[in-house]
Formats: sequence, C-alpha cells, structure tokens
Amino acid sequence: MMSVSAERSPYHHGNLREALLDRAERKLEVAGVQGLSLRELARELGVSHGAPRPHFLDKQALLDALAARGLERLGVALDESLSEAEGSFTDRLEIFAATYVEFATRRPAMLKLIFARKEQPDAVALRAANDRAFAAPKALIATARVTGEIDSDDPDRTAMAVLATLHGLASLVTNGMLGDRKIEAVVSGTIHTLVEGLRPRRRMRHRKRA
Repeated sequence: MMSVSAERSPYHHGNLREALLDRAERKLEVAGVQGLSLRELARELGVSHGAPRPHFLDKQALLDALAARGLERLGVALDESLSEAEGSFTDRLEIFAATYVEFATRRPAMLKLIFARKEQPDAVALRAANDRAFAAPKALIATARVTGEIDSDDPDRTAMAVLATLHGLASLVTNGMLGDRKIEAVVSGTIHTLVEGLRPRRRMRHRKRA
C-alpha cells in the first residue's frame, strides 16, 4: 500500500483550492505539519509548482486554511450532536464530550494545528472560527448556569475548564494511556466527576455548641 506522500492524483479540472486542502488534510495526519509542502502537493496533483500561489501565498496560508476547515468540521459535529441531545445538563455535556474526544482522537494532528495557530496575534479569522465551533457547548454551559444546574459566576472560565479537561482526556486516549479502560466509560466518568464539582453547594451555617 502506498503512503499518502507517495501517491499521485493528477489534477485535471475543478476547484484547485479544495483539492489542495483535501490532499493536505490527508497528509497532515500522516506526516504532520513538517511534512506539508505546497510544491509537493502541486507535484502530487499534477500541476505546476506555481499553481497553488493564487490560492495560498505560502505554507502558513495553507495551514491557516486547514485549521479553519478543521474548526468548521468540529463545529458541525458539535452542533449536530447537541441539537439532538436530550436529558439533563450532565447528559448533554457527556454527548459534547464524546463528540469532541472522538474528533480529537481521529484527527490529532489537525487538533494540534488548530490550537497552535488560533491564539497567534494574526489569527483573527481562526479565533472567529473557533468561537463559531464552540458556540453550542458554550450556550449549554451558560444555560445551565442560569437554570441553577451549575454554580459559576463566569461561564467562559467554566467552558475553558471543561475544554481543558477534555483536551487532556483526548491526549490520554491518543497516547494509549487508558490501559484496558473503555473510552466511553472514561468520558462518562470524567464528565460526571466534573459536573459534581460544578453543582451548587448549600451554605452550611456553623452553629456554636451550647
């Protein structure tokens, strides 16, 4: 079986920009960012090495477009899963977690690229794409705060804590650190533990003993 880098897919007509992104997305998961080259992509698609320039001025432009595409796909997956989710806040958050971890473990290089670029000062478009991708889970957390299901004076901080937990969990899965534990069970257990820590606590009045 030929590797992605060794395959040739002559490009004849159509949308060269999308063809370059499709090819780059497949190679990204195999060879990483360092393995991407506009010249090599052009060669594999059977076009001149200068053909990609009208679409991507340089490699960084290609990487930003890839990251934006990844965020769009993640956003679609999250929107679809949460739009069909029912039950308690914990149930819906668990569905969000499962969707995110599945995406992260299937596309680890893509996720790494997204997080490496979106916080750069010049990545305004990527930050906007990130906000769109995570709009549904952020709304879920904000609603839970309003309804009193969780105790938080800062929904954004809570959303970041949830995301950080899931990102760490995805890293454990990707690096094979779960042992014989089932991914679904670990995700569910993590969310239940997390939500338990977010639940409102009744303030206990300390009475002095007589």
